[in-house]
Amino acid sequence: MDFTIKTHEDLIKSLSETGIPFLTFSEYLQKKDGSFIMLRHDVEQRYENALEFAKIQHTFKVKGTYFFRILKNHFKADIVKQIAGLGHEVGYHYDDLAQSKGDFKKAIKRFEKHLNLLRNIAPVETICMDGSPLSKYDNKSLWDKYNYRDFGIIGEPYFDIDFKDILYLTDTGRCWDGERYSIRDKVNSSINKFNFHSTKDIIKAINNKKVLSNFPERSRRGVEVPERAMFTFHPQRWNDKMMPWLTELVLQNVKNQVKKVWIKR
Repeated sequence: MDFTIKTHEDLIKSLSETGIPFLTFSEYLQKKDGSFIMLRHDVEQRYENALEFAKIQHTFKVKGTYFFRILKNHFKADIVKQIAGLGHEVGYHYDDLAQSKGDFKKAIKRFEKHLNLLRNIAPVETICMDGSPLSKYDNKSLWDKYNYRDFGIIGEPYFDIDFKDILYLTDTGRCWDGERYSIRDKVNSSINKFNFHSTKDIIKAINNKKVLSNFPERSRRGVEVPERAMFTFHPQRWNDKMMPWLTELVLQNVKNQVKKVWIKR
């Protein structure tokens, strides 16, 4: 089965064995050259799943960035603190313009309130928008009127990463080739030519040195092997227990069909 915690562990194991360094998003902003792997996590629900991810990554001595969306009845400060304590970066997964129905003043006040809430738990220097696919408001548009650097933020992936030579892989749509289901989670990358559908497809490619290989003869052999990558995970979609796994499968399939209709509008 795909999208289980165990499958995630298998992926992290393969990634860690490449020898390529892992960077948090804030570390990338300070060191943009060379090879790297970034692990980005958009955490909305099931914070416990994110904690499982964080523990697995810590076991393999790698770290990632966890962007937390603050939703009523889902936010768990103790888990945010535990994840930060494992050496991972904490960021804010902002949805303020969509939640404020396009009211910019209300949105920026909400943004600052939630940012401060997170900063009372751990240092926060980076943010990442929530796609809010069913809203007509793009959360990134908040920065048409305001500047996130005025709030001590040093970066936002959709503004501060040049993806042209970075392999970008996301589990949007609960698959790795779900671009057709993505409304706003889109980047301009010239090397996204790999036809991955399952996590096992990615693991196999890594193990066969088709992606993320830093073997020294790669240039001499003329092999195009990406060695700079960002993975985006939604931990709520990854479950070992059958009921939540099936629930997420059904809900995501329904959501994908709604997105397809929305995109065609």
